[in-house]
Amino acid sequence: MASIEEKVETLIKSTIEKTGYDLYDVEYAKEGKNYFLRIFIDKPEGIDLQDCEKVNEAINDLLDEVDYMKEPYFLEVSSPRN
Repeated sequence: MASIEEKVETLIKSTIEKTGYDLYDVEYAKEGKNYFLRIFIDKPEGIDLQDCEKVNEAINDLLDEVDYMKEPYFLEVSSPRN
């Protein structure tokens, strides 16, 4: 059975690529009492806040439709770079 990360990656990869970004990684983690779904995106010139917002808007409805995560979670879109 595929992990949540694998399911999410399969679901959102083409949408992210269509918006002009590379999907770098997907992480689903529980920290304290909260769950986080972290989507890491990249592009050659780097990622800024507007890029993260654009991808968040593009994938949010997809994630809500499939409902892979049964617990409430926070969606975070960011760059893999420090």
